[in-house]
Amino acid sequence: MKSALLVVDVQNDFCPGGALAVPEGDAIIPGINALMDRFETVVLTQDWHPPGHCGFASSHAGRTPGDWVEMPYGPQILWPDHCVQETQGAGFHSGLRRDRVSLVQRKGWRLEIDSYSAFRENDRITPTGLEDWLREQGIGAITLVGLATDFCVADSAVDAAGLGFEVEVILDLCRGIDLDGSLAASLARMQAAGVRLSQAR
Repeated sequence: MKSALLVVDVQNDFCPGGALAVPEGDAIIPGINALMDRFETVVLTQDWHPPGHCGFASSHAGRTPGDWVEMPYGPQILWPDHCVQETQGAGFHSGLRRDRVSLVQRKGWRLEIDSYSAFRENDRITPTGLEDWLREQGIGAITLVGLATDFCVADSAVDAAGLGFEVEVILDLCRGIDLDGSLAASLARMQAAGVRLSQAR
């Protein structure tokens, strides 16, 4: 079975000093770089939000980051403006290898819908196109690393498992936000979906 490495959102805004920094978000980069050599297919995901995106607190009058709003597709937590298209914050961290990358999968670029998963928008219906591309490459197994464990990594892993891929998440090459217990909840959700949780060392 062919396998792919899916590196989730290792972008400047999710690393220390960024607009939505994940604690120690840059600490995983050396391990991810080393892991790339074990895979023929490496995919990077990239949050790619337009200005005024619906997931930004600044797009909702009187709201602040951490608030919840009801969107047509369901509840949506609001975030600081981050990973805005063509900004430095949306760029990949300079320490992340790019020489082994087969595909960059952008997500969250639709103005009125957020996207945590690399496979489906937050309406849980609209595909990103990544599944079809992986099938075309003959990929049956996916290993995930990156940011953040409890949001984009977990949603991507659960979706991949639901689509029939064999899925592994290497936890020490991820970092989480842990918002109101979200990290523990995400680990339980991944395990329930059949995702294998492992350690690189």
